[in-house]
Amino acid sequence: MDISLADPLVGTVLEGRYRVDAVLARGGMSTVYVGTDQRLDRVVAIKVMAPALAESPAFVEKFTREARSVARLSHPNVVSVYDQGADAGHVFLVMELVRGHTLRDLLRPGSLAPALALSVMESVLSALAAAHRAGLVHRDVKPENVLISADGAVKVADFGLARAIAQASATTQTGIMMGTVAYVAPEQVARGAADARSDVYAAGIMLYELLTGTPPYAGDTAISVAYRHVHDDVPPPSQLNPAVPPPLDELVVRATRREPGARPADAGAFLAELYDVRADLGLLRVPVPAYHDSAPMSVPRAGWDQTTAELGTAPQDRLSRDRPPREHLPPSHVPSLRPGPTPPVYTEQRDHRRRHRTGLVVMLLLGLVAAGGGWWLGAGRWVTVPQLAGLSRAQAVTVAQGAGARVVVGDDVFDESAAPGTVARTSPPIGHRMIRGGTLTIYLSKGPAPRVVPDVANLTRDDALGTLRDLGLTTTLATTYDENIERGRAVRTAPPAQAQVTRDARVTLYLSAGPAPRVVPEVGGRSVDDATAALAAVRLRAGTQAERFSDTVPAGMVISTSPAAGRRVARDAVIGLVVSKGPDLVRVPRVIGLSVDEARTKLAAAGFKVEVRSLFGGIGSVIGQSPGPFAKAKRGSTVTIGVL
Repeated sequence: MDISLADPLVGTVLEGRYRVDAVLARGGMSTVYVGTDQRLDRVVAIKVMAPALAESPAFVEKFTREARSVARLSHPNVVSVYDQGADAGHVFLVMELVRGHTLRDLLRPGSLAPALALSVMESVLSALAAAHRAGLVHRDVKPENVLISADGAVKVADFGLARAIAQASATTQTGIMMGTVAYVAPEQVARGAADARSDVYAAGIMLYELLTGTPPYAGDTAISVAYRHVHDDVPPPSQLNPAVPPPLDELVVRATRREPGARPADAGAFLAELYDVRADLGLLRVPVPAYHDSAPMSVPRAGWDQTTAELGTAPQDRLSRDRPPREHLPPSHVPSLRPGPTPPVYTEQRDHRRRHRTGLVVMLLLGLVAAGGGWWLGAGRWVTVPQLAGLSRAQAVTVAQGAGARVVVGDDVFDESAAPGTVARTSPPIGHRMIRGGTLTIYLSKGPAPRVVPDVANLTRDDALGTLRDLGLTTTLATTYDENIERGRAVRTAPPAQAQVTRDARVTLYLSAGPAPRVVPEVGGRSVDDATAALAAVRLRAGTQAERFSDTVPAGMVISTSPAAGRRVARDAVIGLVVSKGPDLVRVPRVIGLSVDEARTKLAAAGFKVEVRSLFGGIGSVIGQSPGPFAKAKRGSTVTIGVL
């Protein structure tokens, strides 16, 4: 039965954009599909993670973070990541579709010729070097993650996924160990730690497998293989394939040392050493067999000389191990004594002693010549690279020349332990043997490689701190208001994301304190609509309106707010408006014709004060009033009455 037809995802559309067309490959942690980006009309690869992983919130968050980091990595030898997402419980990654096969397919017939092995590794290390410069560690370098396209391009896939999966759950970690134990670095097994040198170790194991056809360690269980990585030194490939030349043996051994500090500092340093070995052996770059290429992908272990000669990769007088023995010179003939009379006894004894002495001298001379030749061909021809690490350039040149080496200074390199300006490494490495008078290249340190500050925006506090500390950066915490990021999550860093800093640089991590508080604006004397708009402009809401008489604010205008103007409140707080009803006016009652006392009582009940003006000293009835009857006047004002 076609597995594409049986797969429920085939034919569905993820996030309304990515149509799943067919199953490309299945694994324990994910399934890869051929799909179509319907928005861009582009064929893509869609990697859908296993449901058990998708159910872990920790995995989804770390998966998203790693995908964003890898998406920024652009290199011709890296499989491009276009997008990531989650839909209906399916966590997925949208990647460049590479049509071809994996490095595992290229390895199946057996080992590769050294020229082809170095051509493959050059592309792999170029991809890893770009990642290491960007602060990314692959953590899962193996042939299954190296893709070879139909045109022979070599691309590395699955950057960052190992970290996201390994941190999701203990069960997942076991699965990863089972899948990659043949290439795992000792520090990953012993401490769970991984950096650029861990990728170098895995790449060295992969180079061993390319040259021999098999990884260095095998066992019945993953634990037994992992144990050997921690406790055994990786042997030279020539023990399994005698055709491997010594410089390649040394390169593999250097890259796979158990102590991380003894390996090349990163993939860039490993790549530089690979270039040196290629140049020393005279190996040319050869095309990597494409998917449709029918040329042989491997060679018998004993056929290295023949294969390299056919590829034009090395002269026979340099690399062949099967040279015919040199011809031996015929022995010298001792001239016979001229015949003559039989000498006296004493003459024969004298001649015998002379011949004996001559023979001893000749034998002694031959012994000295043989001893000198043996010394020269053995120990005398070779010197050991002296300990130069940590020396200045002048000191290193003096010591190396004293040991019998010709010194060349290579390009400066980044190094985590060597002080700037001192020797970081040599080629050949310190402690290795080289021909007396040969070239020793020393590389001076530029100090630790700069770190790229990662983008941690919107990560939780712990995840942001972990990301920064993984790069060796010292972190200081601070808070800042942010309108869009939840309180307690990371907002930004100083220096900002993508800035380059030195190792142990101090980075300030700003955590969100939530939205900044608002200050209630002054809206008194404005219309209700204007006041509402002014509040909305600072993310505040107008609330219930209260009305109040005002002698100074016209009716319908805002008198004040509650809380009052100038007070600090939370975003989206409700602000009450107090609206003017204008002055408090009442009608003046008619008191004409009433007695003074009656008039006073009636006007006081209406809320007025009374002023009495007597005409001609009268005390009779009211004959006039001001304001007049039924006029409107402000409550509490004075009404004047005239009495006759």
